[in-house]
Amino acid sequence: MEQKKNNKVAGKAFDSKLFFRLMQFVKDYRMQFIIASLSTILLAVVAAVRPWLLKELVDNYITFKNAPMILQYTIYMFMALFAEVFLQFLFIYYANLLGQNIIKDLRLKIYNHLMQFKMQYFSTTPVGKMVTRVVTDIETIASVFGQGLFMIISDLLKMVAVMILMIYMNWQLSLIVLAVLPLIIYATRIFQIKIIGAFQDVRNQIANLNSFVQERVSGMKIVQLFSREAIEYQKFESINEKHRRAHVKTVWYFSIFFPIAEILTSIALGFVVWYGGLKAATNNAISIGEIMSFIMMSQMLFRPLRQIADKFNTLQMGMVAADRVFTILDEDEKELDLGKHLTSHIKGNISFKDVKFSYIKDQPILKGISFEVKQGETVAIVGATGAGKSTIINLLNRFYNIDSGAILIDGINIADYQITSLRNHIAVVLQDVFLFADTIFNNIILTNKNITLEQVEEAAEKIGIKKFVESLPEGFNYNVKERGAMLSSGQRQLIAFLRAYVTQPSILILDEATSSIDSYSEKLIQKATKRITQGRTSIIIAHRLATIKKADKIIVLDKGLVVEQGTHKDLLEKQGYYSKLYEIQFIKATA
Repeated sequence: MEQKKNNKVAGKAFDSKLFFRLMQFVKDYRMQFIIASLSTILLAVVAAVRPWLLKELVDNYITFKNAPMILQYTIYMFMALFAEVFLQFLFIYYANLLGQNIIKDLRLKIYNHLMQFKMQYFSTTPVGKMVTRVVTDIETIASVFGQGLFMIISDLLKMVAVMILMIYMNWQLSLIVLAVLPLIIYATRIFQIKIIGAFQDVRNQIANLNSFVQERVSGMKIVQLFSREAIEYQKFESINEKHRRAHVKTVWYFSIFFPIAEILTSIALGFVVWYGGLKAATNNAISIGEIMSFIMMSQMLFRPLRQIADKFNTLQMGMVAADRVFTILDEDEKELDLGKHLTSHIKGNISFKDVKFSYIKDQPILKGISFEVKQGETVAIVGATGAGKSTIINLLNRFYNIDSGAILIDGINIADYQITSLRNHIAVVLQDVFLFADTIFNNIILTNKNITLEQVEEAAEKIGIKKFVESLPEGFNYNVKERGAMLSSGQRQLIAFLRAYVTQPSILILDEATSSIDSYSEKLIQKATKRITQGRTSIIIAHRLATIKKADKIIVLDKGLVVEQGTHKDLLEKQGYYSKLYEIQFIKATA
């Protein structure tokens, strides 16, 4: 759907509605817009002055060998040239400055907009698409002002000014030049149509190339583990070849159009010289100065026309990019926060009452679950993969809204809490810990200026991981690089525990926090778990049942339903679902 819409936008000569929407961002930079616009108009006037000065110089002073006036008019021509250069500087600088300021504001707007989207949007939208919108597409929008609209207007004004001067000076030579103009315009239009399709193909191939590279680099471990280097190379070779062919197609169109335009221009100049020279030699109806000025004006007329198709394409690509960006800005994916309840303290009493939920309509994940977690209790949730364990975390944090039922915290429906107020009292330690390319300290406080280094060090000491952090180069100032690549999975888990602990949450959630780690890290995590869960409501989700024996309550899920509840001892005595899970894990552990 989006591709069709973009093609439709690209097919238009100019999308006025889209442009005027983009122009709403100009209002904060009116002076830059005014300077760019005035310099564009003045450029057209000044550009037409030099050919007229040349005619006057040749016909009135060079012919009659008037040296003082030759010097004077030469100075005038230099002044006109310097004025044109200065105006060109103002035009290029302020047009591009305006474009950069606009995309700065747009980038902030779309990023802030994305930050408020529902979690479901990020689960279903490719990361590459969002990155392209925030970075590449917005950068392309700058070309609307720098290389598109203002350039086209400037060239058109120059052409109009030059044509008016031509007709004023000599209508006969003007007819010769303008006779070739329709042919060049027709060739330009054909070129524009062809090049739009070619550039569209190039953009599609670039998107395919970016997507392929991003995915394979992220999954390089899998590629190497399964020895798929040769196969993936062949796939990349094929995509790269399609990308090359798409670019070659654009080169082909350029290589045809510009020689044709050059030939037509040369033909026009040849006729001007022939006809003008013939008239000048026979009856002096046309002067040498007029011929020279017409040669100069013909170049000024045809040169922008040869380039205008490319500038129109630049403008249209900026419009396509703007359409893509505005499409996201128009998306109604914001997380609805109708809650008004603010609280500085949560006790931690949690109640799920007949909660039903589905990510996809008519495919329920939770089918009416109910359970209670009292203040200060440590409750474990277990079950097979897909039973709905992680879904409970998502619902408790209001990443998704339930289909029916109710979730209460301290007797208040979580829908009535303001989302920020609710999440400030809940800390989550996930199995797959995400760390930013920053220091350990910044990854712990997440730019919360109310948390000091001393507080972090004290918290690390309490949960028993300070020695581990200090053993790293630069300690808390150690940069863990992208996604924490410099740390093992167990070390990343320890950082996540500390990150959760320093916030002093009322409710703590540990999601598979002790899986897939080494024995040393596991001992540290067990110690940290004991400390971090003390005195606060804690929900532990785990596959390894041996880690939750001391939980106050264990809730067993199966296919979206609560099938058992009780302590570890009680559930073993029941000889039910939990007992079978435990027995299977015990046999595997001792095998």
